[in-house]
Amino acid sequence: MNEVTTIDRTQREYSAEAKAFLARKPQLFINGEWVDSSHDAVIEVEDPSNGKIVSHVVDASDKDVDRAVAAARAAFDDQRWYGLPPIQREAIMHRLADLVEANAAIFAELEAIDNGKPVGMAAHVDLPNAVGHIRFMAGWAGKSGGQTLNPYTMPTGQVFGYTVKEPVGVCAQIVPWNFPLLMACLKIAPALAAGCTPVLKPAEQTSLTALKLADLITEAGIPAGVVNIITGNGHTAGDRMVKHPDVDKIAFTGSTEIGKLINKNATDTMKRVTLELGGKSPVVVMPDVDVASTAPGVAGSIFFNSGQVCVAGSRLFAHKDVFDDVLEGMSQTAGFWAPRASLDPDGHMGPLVSKEQMDRVMGYIDAGKRDGASVVMGGDAPAADGGYYVNPTILADVNPQMSVVREEIFGPVVVAQRYEDLDEVAKMANDTCFGLGAGIWTKDVSAMHRLASKIKSGTVWGNCHAVIDMALPFGGYKESGIGREQGQQGLDAYQETKTVIVQL
Repeated sequence: MNEVTTIDRTQREYSAEAKAFLARKPQLFINGEWVDSSHDAVIEVEDPSNGKIVSHVVDASDKDVDRAVAAARAAFDDQRWYGLPPIQREAIMHRLADLVEANAAIFAELEAIDNGKPVGMAAHVDLPNAVGHIRFMAGWAGKSGGQTLNPYTMPTGQVFGYTVKEPVGVCAQIVPWNFPLLMACLKIAPALAAGCTPVLKPAEQTSLTALKLADLITEAGIPAGVVNIITGNGHTAGDRMVKHPDVDKIAFTGSTEIGKLINKNATDTMKRVTLELGGKSPVVVMPDVDVASTAPGVAGSIFFNSGQVCVAGSRLFAHKDVFDDVLEGMSQTAGFWAPRASLDPDGHMGPLVSKEQMDRVMGYIDAGKRDGASVVMGGDAPAADGGYYVNPTILADVNPQMSVVREEIFGPVVVAQRYEDLDEVAKMANDTCFGLGAGIWTKDVSAMHRLASKIKSGTVWGNCHAVIDMALPFGGYKESGIGREQGQQGLDAYQETKTVIVQL
């Protein structure tokens, strides 16, 4: 077993700007203003690098949710946003992107403090992509439209038929804790481009950057009530949003278990739903690869963001001829991925988001050991002063019946299995209820395409992993979700198509 290097995991000092933000009074952003909650309930904000409570946010009540939805409904019904010329809406969205970019340093620091991800990763991955989502969707504000169509059963010229695209309405948007700001912008941007009015609820564990984003909404010129941001627990505030009669659409990213519940609750009022849910992504390594260059990429597919990624490459299928070499190459990255405090500039992997998540991940590792899995690397939680760290872990000698193989762990844990041919590995890759992402590593382009056609997954990567771009649709097969986000399809999810037929 490769041991992870012992390092100092002491969290660095916060900046003065971060300290001032953390000291703010817990409030909600409703109808363009910061307002007090209807009650005194709050949620503790914890720094997962040391387990200390650093701030508090509102735990929104039903009355708070109702106020936010009412503000969004009024803003939609009077068309204060959708009624603006598309060129003006586009310009406002670009101003919002500019403001996020101008505040990148504080956003990255708050994300690191709140989520535990390395501040450098937040600055170089989360922030550029958050800005990119807003800018990409801003361009669609004036480019979406319908068609003129000739009826099939009527003589030409008898009727005029056409379609128009209209915003779906008030949108309840619930985002996860693994990429808080990025997911907030990914949700808000297409809603604004389509002319909708969103109510956004960040995850209760990681609300800081969404609240900082609210600071910029009015400054960008977005009218009051068009974007509302509330904080609160999923089972209370989130549940009220999902069931609210004045909400027209739900967009949720999170666990499959909660996604199924949301989908059921949305059925009563036939709310439009997009769900991006769990994954157990296969990563297939073929025998022709250059192991020295492939193994670090495969390691990154699971250890990036501490494995807290919906498309994390958590099931490794390496051909029997290179299996041992691939695992050895991945093990040599242990020092690079050794978890550090989130504000450590040398960190590549931080703590997990919470003690609950750390206990969950360690529970899976322990279950794997009891079931007979062998630990190739990691498998333990390094000593730290209150932080929630788990070492990058590789488990071998596993079988498809083990919980570590079948269930989403959402941590830095990969299970490794051997295979012999394409048909065999295709079956192994598809032996899951999930279908969000998959990776294939090979020099044989033909074999890559053949295998890609067999794998049931919303995205398949070749010789890379988790390459996600705002111009490309993203979503899952099977229990990994409903619908697509990003690209034009992501905009379509926030629009209704109306057909108009006029007899001439």
